This record gives sequence, C-alpha cells and structure tokens, in this order.
Amino acid sequence: MAIITISRGSYSKGREVAEKVATRLGYQLTSRDVLLGASKRFHIPEFKLVNAIHDAPSLLDRFTHGKECYVAYIRSALADRAREDNLVYHGLAGHLLLKGVPHVLKVRIIADLDARVEAEMKREEIGATEARRQLLADDAERRKWTQHLYGADPWDSSLYDLVIHIHKLGVDDAVEFIVQAAGRPCFSSTPEARRKMDDLALACRIKAALVEEECFDVGITSEYGNVIVYTGKSDRHHHHLDQKLESLRGSIPEIYHLEVHSGVPCPESAV
Repeated sequence: MAIITISRGSYSKGREVAEKVATRLGYQLTSRDVLLGASKRFHIPEFKLVNAIHDAPSLLDRFTHGKECYVAYIRSALADRAREDNLVYHGLAGHLLLKGVPHVLKVRIIADLDARVEAEMKREEIGATEARRQLLADDAERRKWTQHLYGADPWDSSLYDLVIHIHKLGVDDAVEFIVQAAGRPCFSSTPEARRKMDDLALACRIKAALVEEECFDVGITSEYGNVIVYTGKSDRHHHHLDQKLESLRGSIPEIYHLEVHSGVPCPESAV
C-alpha cells in the first residue's frame, strides 16, 4: 500500500484522476479537508487560506511569522492523515510536505493550455482571451505560492516520480499508470517506511506546537522517537524553548528522547 500525492493545475483533470485512483485502490481521498484542519489551528477562516493561493504570498505576510505558521500547521495536518496509509492527496505541495517518506508516490498531472482554456470558457462563460489570461495568472500565483512557502518550483519534473500529460493519454490511462506504479515494491508500506512516516508526523507535531508557542527559529528531526530540536537563538531563548519542550515531553507519549542543539546547522531533513 502507498501514499499518493497528485500535483495539478486548474482544469488539468487532476481532481478526476485522483478520485478515480482512490476509488480503484480503495484509498482515502483528501485535499481541502487538510486545509480546513490547518485553518482551525491557524485561527484564520478557511476561505482566507483558499484565497491566499490566488493572492500569494501577500495574505500570509500580513501575519507575524505567517509563512512559518501556515507551513507548520498544514504539514502537521497532512502528516497525521498520511500515517493511516492508503491515501490519495491532491492538494498543493503534497510531494514537498511529505518529503523523505519512501512509500510516497509523487505524481504531476499536466494538460494542454488550449484544452484548459476551453474548459474555463465553458465553466465561466467567458471568451478565449479572458479565459487564457485567468489561467495563466492562476498558474503564476500557484507557482509563486509554492516557491515562497517551500522554496521549490512545482514545475520541476525532478520532484515527481510520474509526470503524466493528459492529451493523447486520457484520464483512464493516467489512472492505470498510477495504480500500476503504486503497486511496485518500492512504494510498499513496509515497517521501516511506516516508522519514517511516524517520525515525520511526530516532528511535524512538535514543530506546530512550538510555532503555536511563538518558537519560530527551530528545526525538528525525529528518528525512532529520538527528537532533536535545532535552534540558532540565544541562551535566553534556549531557556524559553526548554520550558515549552518540557511540557511536550509529558503530553506526547511518542517522544522517546528529546534534546536541543543550539548553534548547530539544521539538517535538510528537518521540518
């Protein structure tokens, strides 16, 4: 069993592909509900976070440490869902949020612009010129959003295991390719893969809790429940951080051991 993330643009039929893959495999399907969970923790109405995708990145910048908070909360929400396995996620940046988990199949769905323009024209009852303008603007905002929050270009094909062009290949073809890939041994949910998923979820949970307590300059790693918190802050901040971590030790049973490393470069694997 695998976790499947599907990255898509508007009118690329990515949602339809995701729904059919989930039905075919009997997997859970999720997207907007992860955003809703993050919005509750972020204390921002969901529609504002949805609108932020089309106003990137100015909305989050209006809040102190808005970027750090949003990424921490939505990553924690998705990681918790992904621990259950058998999941298809077709929201933004799933392939980046679950980075480092071996049984995640990362898929990108693309489609011809002309076909997308035609779909936009029908749905919005507008002309071709306006439909094209809106689509290109939406693509640019989504790209800017991902680059700003995660430091990666969603159009970079090297980030994905599969890039499928919906044109000569249709939706059912895409579904077949994804289902076959998900069944490959490299995407099996082995005990080691599930352990890494659990460690990622634990690190994300701790990061979100610290962000909520205004401890922003931290990176978290976890391996077998051994948690390291990296920070470049002063000793005074270190004392404040220790107080927050002490409360987490008692409230999160998955933590086996926890320590703080100050002034040490944060590894790329940290959340």
